[in-house]
Amino acid sequence: MNQKEQAPKTHEKVEQPVVKPPEEVREELTVKPPEEAREKVVKPLDEVLGQAERAYLAYMEAQKEVARAYRDNELQAEKAYRDSEQRAKAVCDDSVRQALKARDEAVEQALKAREEAIAQADAAHRKAIEQAESAFKDSEQRTRNTCDESIKQALKTRDQSIEQAWKKREASVEQAWKIYTKEAT
Repeated sequence: MNQKEQAPKTHEKVEQPVVKPPEEVREELTVKPPEEAREKVVKPLDEVLGQAERAYLAYMEAQKEVARAYRDNELQAEKAYRDSEQRAKAVCDDSVRQALKARDEAVEQALKAREEAIAQADAAHRKAIEQAESAFKDSEQRTRNTCDESIKQALKTRDQSIEQAWKKREASVEQAWKIYTKEAT
């Protein structure tokens, strides 16, 4: 062998620790028959494999639980969203119903007010017509009375004038006869 092969290689990694734990040292020091040693090696491997399988199964079950939890959370979030959506729809529907009811009541009140205003206007119109008719009749009657009075007065004045004229004529005729008869006498 050459020196390079005999010298320890410091740059290579050592896989086993330099100091072993006391249990391993005790196991190495005790002499066991090869069959027992083999069983001990097989049992720990079986145990390790069993533990690994159980750990893997627990891991898989934990993954399923996490997936179920995510799905449950998703379903709860979906349910909460649907509930919120239903409540919002119910509130909206209620608001729409109230708005429509308020509109209908306002329209009904406006119609009543309009009907009352029309009735009042009709009553005022009828009253105005009655007052105009009454005023016309009163005015017509006064005008007729005034006209009749004027005609009476005119007739009276005419009769008085005719009477005075007749009296003057009579007086003139009499005076003329007096003068004529005096002269003739």
